[in-house]
Amino acid sequence: MKRIFAALFLLFALTAGSCEKPEPEPTPTPVAGFAKGADVSWVTQMEKESCRFYDASGKQTECMTLLKSLGMNAIRLRVWVNPTGGWCGKEDVVAKALRAQALGMRIMIDFHYSDSWADPGKQNKPEAWKNLPLEELKVAVANHTNDVLMALRLAGVAPEWIQIGNETTGGMLWPDGQNYTDAGFATYVQLHNAGYAAAKNVFPNANVMVHVDNGWKWETLDWFFKNFRINGANYDLIGLSLYPEKSNWQTYNNQILNNIQTLYAQYQKETIICEVGMEWTEAETCRSFLSDLIGRAKADGSHCTGVLYWEPEGYQAWSHYSKAAFDNTGKPTIALDAFKE
Repeated sequence: MKRIFAALFLLFALTAGSCEKPEPEPTPTPVAGFAKGADVSWVTQMEKESCRFYDASGKQTECMTLLKSLGMNAIRLRVWVNPTGGWCGKEDVVAKALRAQALGMRIMIDFHYSDSWADPGKQNKPEAWKNLPLEELKVAVANHTNDVLMALRLAGVAPEWIQIGNETTGGMLWPDGQNYTDAGFATYVQLHNAGYAAAKNVFPNANVMVHVDNGWKWETLDWFFKNFRINGANYDLIGLSLYPEKSNWQTYNNQILNNIQTLYAQYQKETIICEVGMEWTEAETCRSFLSDLIGRAKADGSHCTGVLYWEPEGYQAWSHYSKAAFDNTGKPTIALDAFKE
């Protein structure tokens, strides 16, 4: 009982904003307009394993610098709790964020609340949290969020966006936060709100997001956001994923842009498309997909605030991923020309 009481007290302290904060608070460098960017969370691991990146002329170029030269202005970085090798752990995230900030890039932090991948098919608890009861699990979420964001803050980095969970269409921290029942959805929202409050405690001006997959699929979005509201979820912005194929990208673009409009009408929340991708061998089609999506998303009244490519630098099927946007020589394909427009 004492243990649970102490955990509840700590959660209250975090969520009530009573923690001391270093002053002054770093603030994002203002960047007008639409966010165009990429998740490059693999970059430090790739560099360690001797992967190099090259511009169109064959000149070796640091990855984020190269993406900036292609018209990108934002970098997304995932966070794992206790990852193997430290990749995407706190220190690795801070190091990459400092590199992005030095280039004047806007920064998005993507909390997975797992030691490895979290997505609609798996939302595994970190090993250290495996046996925690719900109240202590909420404290763990808050503490981890606070710890990483305070490390960024002390380094002088202020993210513009903070994700509470990655593609949490089915909830997070399973089985506790699996949201396929009414009780499960309520628990998921409690966990989400613990992360939201901790993020706002460190960076009150950040846009704190919820992120779900299949942004083209209205039936799923409708179910999710109705239940998200019913259960009292706190969020500032919606993040969506979109991974079309060569045969359906026009339909998917139409559907996701219509869905963004409908979400705004119902919930008064804008959206950022924080993950897109297509098979790297379909570079010409991918360029058409991205040009159409970015062009229409940038239009006045779209209520879409940005488009980010997921791991474009993962060439030679890095980690078995085939939807990067670099070719096998480490150069960007023409797909990324869409970000110059």
